[in-house]
Amino acid sequence: MWEKELQVALEAGILAKKAIMDIYRQHDFKIEIKSDDSPVTIADKKADKIIKRYLSKHFPNHAFLTEESEDNLSRLKNDYVWIIDPVDGTKDFIAKDDEFTTNIALAYKHEIVVGVVVAPALDDIYYASKGNGSFYLKNEISYRLHVNDKLSGLTCLTSVFHLNDKEKALIEKHKDKISSVYKKGSALKACLIAKGEAEISYRVSPNTKEWDTAASNLVVEEAGGIFVEPSGERLKYNRKDVYNRNGYIIANRKENILL
Repeated sequence: MWEKELQVALEAGILAKKAIMDIYRQHDFKIEIKSDDSPVTIADKKADKIIKRYLSKHFPNHAFLTEESEDNLSRLKNDYVWIIDPVDGTKDFIAKDDEFTTNIALAYKHEIVVGVVVAPALDDIYYASKGNGSFYLKNEISYRLHVNDKLSGLTCLTSVFHLNDKEKALIEKHKDKISSVYKKGSALKACLIAKGEAEISYRVSPNTKEWDTAASNLVVEEAGGIFVEPSGERLKYNRKDVYNRNGYIIANRKENILL
């Protein structure tokens, strides 16, 4: 199940990757500041159009929720909603640190059933579909992903640009279990936990939105990991309020949901 949707999402992500990298390789590109003070580039806008056009061609009756398009709340009446962040980590894109991603997810009745995370500059793809496992694609070879089983000596991944005092305090509080802390951009934090290269990541602020988390949420869960609100509740998608108001915690095991 979800085989066609996953394949089309992968194809859309690869198409967007080419357009994004064409712009990324330029010495200079226009940067705009949106109403929420976040930056946007021509790469965000161009990739958004490419992905939506390709998905609409194959699934004309599906709705969309994307960072770079006006939100049409009629999506709330549609069981199938594509949730897209064409360039997650625009600040990483601008800084040219390679740690930005393209996130494509399909929600069915508020649950994510397809998730694709493309890291264009790293030439990495992470993907999953509901009940079918999580995978890492590199050099045209796919590898099955699974979180590791570590319960101590944990590696915590934090945002490059958005680490806040609450998150610093949690890391300090649990320094008996957290031995290493590294900064990673965009959805890569979640993907590296799914890959078994880290164990925990905090985002305890209300500033992220559905398109920041939808795709990587499924990648983590299908790899056996945990992606929840601090209360322990799983995140629901295609909501009227697109903000992840309560934040979230990603971990390899439920024992590592450290608060």
